[in-house]
Amino acid sequence: MMRRVVRSFRAWPAALRLPPAAKAARRKDSLGVPAEDPGVERAIDEGVAWLGRAQDHSASADGGVARHYSLITGWGPSYPETTGYIIPTMLAYAKLRADGSVRQRAKRMLDWLVSIQLPEGGFQAGAIGSKLVVPVTFNTGQILLGLASGVREFGLYYEAMRRAADWLVKNQDADGCWRTHLTPHAIPGEKTYETHVAWGLLEAAQLAPEMPYGPAAIANLRWALRWQHDNGWFDKCCLNNPVQPLTHTLGYALRGIIEGYRFTGDQLFLQAAQRAADGVLEALHPDGFLPGRLGSNWRGDVAWACLTGTAQMACCWFLLFEQTGEARYRKAALAANRYVRRTMQVDGPSETRGAIKGSFPVYGQYGSYQYLNWATKFFIDANLLEHGLCCSNQ
Repeated sequence: MMRRVVRSFRAWPAALRLPPAAKAARRKDSLGVPAEDPGVERAIDEGVAWLGRAQDHSASADGGVARHYSLITGWGPSYPETTGYIIPTMLAYAKLRADGSVRQRAKRMLDWLVSIQLPEGGFQAGAIGSKLVVPVTFNTGQILLGLASGVREFGLYYEAMRRAADWLVKNQDADGCWRTHLTPHAIPGEKTYETHVAWGLLEAAQLAPEMPYGPAAIANLRWALRWQHDNGWFDKCCLNNPVQPLTHTLGYALRGIIEGYRFTGDQLFLQAAQRAADGVLEALHPDGFLPGRLGSNWRGDVAWACLTGTAQMACCWFLLFEQTGEARYRKAALAANRYVRRTMQVDGPSETRGAIKGSFPVYGQYGSYQYLNWATKFFIDANLLEHGLCCSNQ
């Protein structure tokens, strides 16, 4: 408590220098999460509409989706990595609502990504305009998710998908880990959250079963499980703090393991996923608040939520409920979704309406004062899963 008070006191001089919109958001969030829940349907529609505006207002104006809208600096440039996995979300929404304009937005994203694919087959780290343009395994795996969905939807992009998947397989070590071509935007070393890269390979494997993509993905998942504790927690699972990882990167790791189970039916992966999911459940508050960082005992001593991670965990809990029928996962996912929905603005300025903040409060230590495209993407995914659950029960 004293550490939090000291941090808050030290932050005030910087807070006084914030632009008016950032100050207003800070004041509002300091009052706590609003009581009103806009509901699943409205939340999905507003979130997708904001992603469309983020595409239209990207500072690099290239067909990609702006990395963020900042209350301090405005719209950011396009972000290849997250644009890649936003594509399946846009296509799922287009199908749900029979919305051809959103489908065409996804195609614009795909065409842009293909245009920036590097000669080796990989994709760069960071946002467009980054000084260092080098192929990175994690970002390539996320874009592979989009390319695979493009192959399914449009019958195009197969060659780009194959080149990206081949590059990942070529650069994988014999034990399943990726140790070269790591992102320069995280601390050095192996990362267990690259199970999310393995998911990209699993999607490609379904479209090209004759290629070695499935075995490569499974090898990575098995490597990651070597670093899972008995209580489900993962070592080597953060961008910058492996002792207390973000729920965001824990969510990446968990989703990859779940997808491994859905692909193989191997109980090893289901049991590993449940251990991690049950561990995160220990940290979930009844109102849906989940601390943004969690230690190896599944406790978090931060007073802010990483909303991206909360939405990702909701997705994972919904998927585990589908696979197991265990009610605790459904209950946790619904609580997490309600929490994040209550942080969404469904009126007000178009720059923030329908978007999800990096943190709640907005001055939390993940994406401070920013509305992130990937936070909004995972939020939509979680609410689409809730929508499907509700429809199946009618």
